[in-house]
Amino acid sequence: MSFKSVCINTAIYLPYLASQCLANGVILKRANLTSLATASSLHYSGTPANLVVNCTGLLSHKLGGLGQDGTGDKLVYPISGQIVLVRNEVDEMAETSGTNDGEDEMTYIMTRAAGGGTVLGGSYQKGNWESQPDPNLAQRIMRRAVELCPALGNGRGVGGLDIVRHYVGLRPARKGGTRLGASWVENVLVVHNYGHGGFGYQCSYGCSMAAVKIVEDVLEDDSKVPTEGTAHLVKENP
Repeated sequence: MSFKSVCINTAIYLPYLASQCLANGVILKRANLTSLATASSLHYSGTPANLVVNCTGLLSHKLGGLGQDGTGDKLVYPISGQIVLVRNEVDEMAETSGTNDGEDEMTYIMTRAAGGGTVLGGSYQKGNWESQPDPNLAQRIMRRAVELCPALGNGRGVGGLDIVRHYVGLRPARKGGTRLGASWVENVLVVHNYGHGGFGYQCSYGCSMAAVKIVEDVLEDDSKVPTEGTAHLVKENP
């Protein structure tokens, strides 16, 4: 089946989002945190913040204060996705639901807007923390892509691909679903919004609006914050 959809060039989209934050007076800072509670002391005014919004990614697995034992959230785990970025571009994008090469591999072709090249994928390997590309998997990805779309390789198969770079991304998934709710972390009021796995861009606006509503509610009445736990409003992608 075929349909029209949206393809985001993240190399353009993320700086755009940051620019919108800056335009609205947001002050961006970098810091190393061992515990989430210390984030409240980093407010630019020098006064501890009344509330922290926690949008940490995969390393929430290690960030102190997120787990019930005071350590990281051990429900968070990576789903490894390997891709090949090529300069070749085609007019159509394509995806298959699976491959004969393995249950954790798939085929997709996504041409980015504004001359961003084409993304060839991929894999969906749960629990794989390896950050370096697998050369054998890369070859399978490229072979499947040109078999699905011969025009991509200009009729020369894998040899016709102009490779920019090999990437591995670790999707920040969470057992039981996205954590979207409020809790107390070492006497600091925290609203959580993390663990979206591979669908973070798709659900970002909806989850952000839900997080804002939670912020408004708990600032109005912090007795609404549960002693433990969170509201699972978004379920894990099966």
